[in-house]
Amino acid sequence: MALPNLQPISKSSKSILAAAGNVANVTTSSLPFGIYISADHWTNEQIDMFKKGAADQVSYVYRRLGGDVLDIEIVENQVYAAYEEATLEYSYLVNLHQSKNALSIALGSATGKFDSKGNLTGSNLDHPELKYPEYKLGYAIRVGQAYSTIADMNGTENVYSASIDVKELVQDYDLQAAISSSAAAGNVPYAGLVGNKRVNIKKVYYKSPAASWNFYGYFGGLNVVGNLSTYGQYADDSTFEIIPAWQNKLQAMAYEDALKTRISDWSYQLRNNKLRLFPTPTSTTPNKVWFLFTIPDTTFEEDPAGTPANGNNGVNNLNTLPFENLPYDAINSIGKQWIRRFCLSLCKEMLGHIRSKFATIPIPNEAVTLNGPALLSEAKAEQKELRDELMKILDDTTYDKLAAKDLTIAENAAKTLNYAPNLIFVG
Repeated sequence: MALPNLQPISKSSKSILAAAGNVANVTTSSLPFGIYISADHWTNEQIDMFKKGAADQVSYVYRRLGGDVLDIEIVENQVYAAYEEATLEYSYLVNLHQSKNALSIALGSATGKFDSKGNLTGSNLDHPELKYPEYKLGYAIRVGQAYSTIADMNGTENVYSASIDVKELVQDYDLQAAISSSAAAGNVPYAGLVGNKRVNIKKVYYKSPAASWNFYGYFGGLNVVGNLSTYGQYADDSTFEIIPAWQNKLQAMAYEDALKTRISDWSYQLRNNKLRLFPTPTSTTPNKVWFLFTIPDTTFEEDPAGTPANGNNGVNNLNTLPFENLPYDAINSIGKQWIRRFCLSLCKEMLGHIRSKFATIPIPNEAVTLNGPALLSEAKAEQKELRDELMKILDDTTYDKLAAKDLTIAENAAKTLNYAPNLIFVG
């Protein structure tokens, strides 16, 4: 009886990493997403650049993991997949950094639609993630607009006017009911906007007829309103005083308050949009009272037709920033080296998973222990270290940090110049 042939068919693993990659093998079948080889979004030149980078990575992984000494039980396609993942990870971290710089500036601006690969579709935005945004105070302006609305200094909220008919011997009037009824009639600018909303009454024009000539006449404030004696006692033609405009404004406001406080007995009380007039209207009371009001919008409500848009449908957080995957050709040497290192770590992780499936391989009178757990541990630590390294660098270069560094440089330069001798002419 002949002895059986115990020689192995192959003395090497069935699947081992080749010593070099092949550009022709970097295809959609070798990449999980195929983001950087999509002809619908990238030029042929950009696609060829990515393929070349992925193919070169094979040689790097082969030699870094000791392929010249011991077989590496991963295949070429796994390196290409890891290279794509590393590129996307770099794009993610850089875009996250840039979003910190641009978010407050971009709030309310146009956003876009993204496909399953994270690329913009149906938009003419030309890679805003690569652009340097123009500084416009962003969120601070939106906050200021809200305050300016309350302070009656422009603002973004529409202010409407309406009036009620004053009836003799009737003191109480429901302004909310008057506004709602006129809005339902449809003949006013705020038609259809009120509904059951509670309006905000901003100002009521109800005051006694003030004699404007008093400002310049004999009773122009002598011993009445501050230091107006020399300004209001004489006619304009007889005195010439150069005073700032703000002083005129303050004088007018003070004089108006004095008239209301010391002279006029007309007043009103506004409570829950119910108006009460004092004294009780008579036949000599004006037959109409005008008032200003606003209609509060909900935080996310659309702007009414015909009004300037406030950007409620634009960028509101990191998710709606029109940032897509970084173009591969826009990643410089710093970024590409980070991608190579991260890809190597991913390949080491995959190799660790493969070798961990078999803790030991039995051989005659002995067993070979594989280093799968060690590779996994090293790979996880390297990936964390690479991410932390990149994020630290990016955090140190945000726009606010750069401005602080510029200030430090300027201050140090000024201090250095203090040591230079002064008043020395060099001819």
